[in-house]
Amino acid sequence: MCAKKDNIDNSLYDGLLEGNKQFVKDTLALDAEYFVNLAKGQKPPVLWIGCADSRVPANQITNTKPGEIFVHRNIANMVIHTDMNMLSVLDYAVNVLEVKHVIVTGHYGCGGVIAAMSNQEYGLIDNWLRHIKDVYRLHASELDIIEDDIERSDRLVEYNVIENVHNLCKTSIVQNAWLKGQSLGVHGWVYSLNTGIITDMKVSAYDNANMDNVFRFK
Repeated sequence: MCAKKDNIDNSLYDGLLEGNKQFVKDTLALDAEYFVNLAKGQKPPVLWIGCADSRVPANQITNTKPGEIFVHRNIANMVIHTDMNMLSVLDYAVNVLEVKHVIVTGHYGCGGVIAAMSNQEYGLIDNWLRHIKDVYRLHASELDIIEDDIERSDRLVEYNVIENVHNLCKTSIVQNAWLKGQSLGVHGWVYSLNTGIITDMKVSAYDNANMDNVFRFK
C-alpha cells in the first residue's frame, strides 16, 4: 500500500466517496429495491457515442436513468475504424445488447474540434486530431469563408458529427446488423452548453441504401 503524501490534499477525493454514500442513501429512500433491480442486468435501447467533456453527461441531458443508455466517450466523439475500443463497444451494443439506436453526440465549444482548427502542436493527441482536420479539409470551401472563429468551430462541430455518423454506418458491425434485418437507427446530435438544447442534425440512417457503393456491403 502506498503511503499518503503530505503535500496532496485529499479533500476532493474523500468528498467523492462521501458523495457516493449520500447518493445511495437518497436513492434508497425513494426506492428500497433500486440497486437490487439494477444489478439484475441491463438492456439499454440506446448506444451513445459522445465527447469525453465532463459537461456533457448522457443521462442528465436526456433525462434518462442509469441502465437506459450504453455510453462510449472519447475526445470529440470520433468514430475511427481502427479504434478497437470504440468498435468493441459498438459490437457489444449492437450484437449482444441489441440496441435500437446509436447516437453520435457532439457539442458546441468542443476543445478537440477547436484544437484541430489550429496549427499548434499538442503532442500525442495530434494523431487523433488529424481525423478532425480531415473533416475540415472535406468542408474547407464553406468553413474558410466563415470569419468568426466561434461560428466556424460550431459549424465544424456539426460537420464532425455528420461525418462520424457516416463512418458509423460504414462499419461492418452496423451494416451486418442491417443485412440481418435488425432494427437499428444511427443518428447525429449536437448539444449546446449555452442552452442545454440538443439539435438533431437530420442525418439519421436505418439502412445502407444511400451509402456510396464502394462502402456498401451486399
